[in-house]
Amino acid sequence: MIKISNLKKSLYGGGHQVDILKGLDIAIPSGQFMAITGASGSGKTTLLSLIAGLDTPTSGQILIDETDITQLNEDELAQLRGQRFGFVFQNFHLIPTLTALENVLLSVELNGNDQASERSIALLEEVGLGDRLNHYPSQLSGGEQQRLSLARAFVNEPDIVLADEPTGNLDSKNSQRILDLIHRLHQSQNATIVMVTHEQAIAETTQRILTLEDGMIIQDRTLENVTQ
Repeated sequence: MIKISNLKKSLYGGGHQVDILKGLDIAIPSGQFMAITGASGSGKTTLLSLIAGLDTPTSGQILIDETDITQLNEDELAQLRGQRFGFVFQNFHLIPTLTALENVLLSVELNGNDQASERSIALLEEVGLGDRLNHYPSQLSGGEQQRLSLARAFVNEPDIVLADEPTGNLDSKNSQRILDLIHRLHQSQNATIVMVTHEQAIAETTQRILTLEDGMIIQDRTLENVTQ
């Protein structure tokens, strides 16, 4: 369960205060697949960064189960992210000097998994990269790089996966393939998924759509999608 209470984020500059998020209250049940939508500048990515503990709110509370992450120090946040979170980014954020297998292996080994190699290979095969294990990111297409980032995000079976525009840099065919994979991995691992997207059609495939405008929630809609 992710529980967000009166979450505010403001920036200061040039003698002015800019309110990015204006007192959000959100409860996300465990295992839910939720999309966050809204126009550019509405606060979507800021909200995702705050849930991840990558940014600090001006005020408010973010509970991951019973832990208020706004009270954790950097070491505690890093440990929480490593143990409980998976991340999928629009720009992939792969390590260019590591092969596909090594990119995934690194994530598993950092968590002390003694079956790192087997788990990594199995998930790479699941996302269709079984024949690309020894390829470097520069040798992969955009769609393949995003599939690699999905494998890295899910390999530790995280409780929570945060995805920031995971299909934003892909063509329609690869976008659909990535979306299908996210849904399949969601079903098999039952992770809580929070996905930022500007594409309404993609948001409509999830179980819930939270729409932001000017730092406020203007719509919170539960859908009937259970499986894909």
